[in-house]
Amino acid sequence: MSREYIKTEITKILEKEEFPKNLALASAWIIANFKGVNIKIFDVSATSSLCDYNIIATAENTTQAKAMVDEIQRQLKAVAKMNSLEGVSDGEWILLDMLDIIVHIFQDTTRDVFALEELWLNAPQVEIPNEYYYGPGEELKSSNDPTENYF
Repeated sequence: MSREYIKTEITKILEKEEFPKNLALASAWIIANFKGVNIKIFDVSATSSLCDYNIIATAENTTQAKAMVDEIQRQLKAVAKMNSLEGVSDGEWILLDMLDIIVHIFQDTTRDVFALEELWLNAPQVEIPNEYYYGPGEELKSSNDPTENYF
């Protein structure tokens, strides 16, 4: 996935949605396209003074989690203040605070231990469009070659 493609897609989201929801959706797009799973966006604007949106996602490994956070920072630095970044050294729970939104990227077992979703059970969830989960030209194809796209 090229940086130009990412920049183009993020720009579309930032222009389409209103602030700060656009930051939350742009972050979710990046996480989804970096193969993050179980992504949830909670709108806590009515109940929290810390931020308007909390995003929770799971990465399969530390390298993947760090890549997600790095790309969010790279793509949103012009429109969002990066207030704090925690947990990068071990990668079990990386927290990126951008004031209006907070991104939490967990390893699977760590996410289960902390169960942050329980804090926001009553908060509305923002729907993440299905097209956020696919990169450029990755439409489903039928092929007889079982090794196609294996590596």
